[in-house]
Amino acid sequence: MTNSLKPVLSGFHPDPSVCRVGGDLYLVTSTFEYFPGLPIYYSQNGRDWSLIGHGLHRTDALPFKGREGDSSFLGIFAPTLRYHDGWFYIVTTNVGGGGNFLIKAREPSGPWSDPVWIDDELFDPSLLFDDDGTVYYTRRGKEGIVQARMDIETGALLDIPVEIAKGFVSPDTEGPHLYHIGSYYYLMAAEGGTRFGHSVAIGRSTSPWGPFEACPHNPILTHRHLSCHEVRDVGHGDLFQMEDGSWWMVMLGTRHARYESFSHLGRETFLAPVTWSEDGWPIVNGSGTLEGLGSQQPQLESSSVRYHFEGAELDRRWSYIRMPDLERYSLAERPGCLRLKGSATRLSDVESPVWTGVRLQHMQAVITCKLEFRPRQEGEEAGLTAYMSSRYHTEAALTVQEGRRGLLFRQTFGEAKHEVFKPLEEGQSESAVILELEAYPDIVKLYARLADQTRVWLGNTDTSHLSQELAGVWTGLMIGLYATGNGFDCHSPADFHWLEYEGLKL
Repeated sequence: MTNSLKPVLSGFHPDPSVCRVGGDLYLVTSTFEYFPGLPIYYSQNGRDWSLIGHGLHRTDALPFKGREGDSSFLGIFAPTLRYHDGWFYIVTTNVGGGGNFLIKAREPSGPWSDPVWIDDELFDPSLLFDDDGTVYYTRRGKEGIVQARMDIETGALLDIPVEIAKGFVSPDTEGPHLYHIGSYYYLMAAEGGTRFGHSVAIGRSTSPWGPFEACPHNPILTHRHLSCHEVRDVGHGDLFQMEDGSWWMVMLGTRHARYESFSHLGRETFLAPVTWSEDGWPIVNGSGTLEGLGSQQPQLESSSVRYHFEGAELDRRWSYIRMPDLERYSLAERPGCLRLKGSATRLSDVESPVWTGVRLQHMQAVITCKLEFRPRQEGEEAGLTAYMSSRYHTEAALTVQEGRRGLLFRQTFGEAKHEVFKPLEEGQSESAVILELEAYPDIVKLYARLADQTRVWLGNTDTSHLSQELAGVWTGLMIGLYATGNGFDCHSPADFHWLEYEGLKL
């Protein structure tokens, strides 16, 4: 199986939503338990995007109020981005921590306002700013799609949300977007669940309240019948029109290297052209699938990047897990290094470990980092991890066990844990080591390179054990740097000199 169909945003970028202002396009995606939340991307052509900021960029504004955990039941789900009268608006949901809320900004790069809470039922909210000034708030309901009018200045709903439609092809309906195009209101939704049966369906009405006539060729986009396709789970789309009048749709999908392979990169953002039939229905890519888009797709982001830890802030592509204690991260204490001061929190704890990472964006990649760490206390640990969730991850690290310093390889798969400890000779652990991760479609390999250039193989992990399907989460594999005292605060800081990411073509 070849991988000719490229996403416009590779790696973990699900639930995309787009708005256009003049010739400029802006896009947001879900982030679940990661901070900063709601990445904002900019493009002029819809294919090439650059990260310009985040909607949730302050720890006091990221409202994780409820139980902590992974994306299966917590975090920022399915945002919608819209622009009206000089303001950008995002509506989204903090599942498990407060419900649906609204934020706004004059500039899409920020700063964004504090959240304004709307309601606390279900998720996937959307906004339509209608021609007469009415603002419609639409989201998933208990049995279908519900809607109410909104006072955009206060976020208050002017009505009790009422059901306006059920699913057009499936009772499992989410991610609704209402559009006013010509003389019709189009209601588009993700249906069939967000995995194998995922699809996009649409209906229309002359009233925003319905009833909605189902499109005769629903679903208008799906790969549910293409079980061998390299891209699957396609759905959760958002329509937009370019300045030249052409129509497009962004949507999520998962890439697979083989028929039987899982998706460890997570749900990515894809783009397809849209035309309109003579009777006024949207047709996605001429076929209702993404087949044949290879020649139209963009180049992936620069496949080679070396992150140097200089300046006052991390590159905006770095993320934290949940609510970080930023006092434990420093770019100033040792200039040229990212210093992590490990806490008692482990990678497997559903709190916020001392961890920062970037998305894995390629089926095949080599990631290396230089670590200087002299652990003294039993259990002190720092290293490089391939992290899907608190229950599914694998890492290479320096640590102390039974008074001996050495290299650690660990696999955590749900309740199962496997560790291999390799003691270092006296003096070896006093020097910096290079930790290496080789990612392939089917396997992740971890190595350490010592000061004398000895390369030590630590272990391999099957990518199926790091997949979103097995982990039961909605995120994608992240490559992280971390430090922990495994139940105790670290006395020894971990200094990371750099991280290099090199994506390779299959």
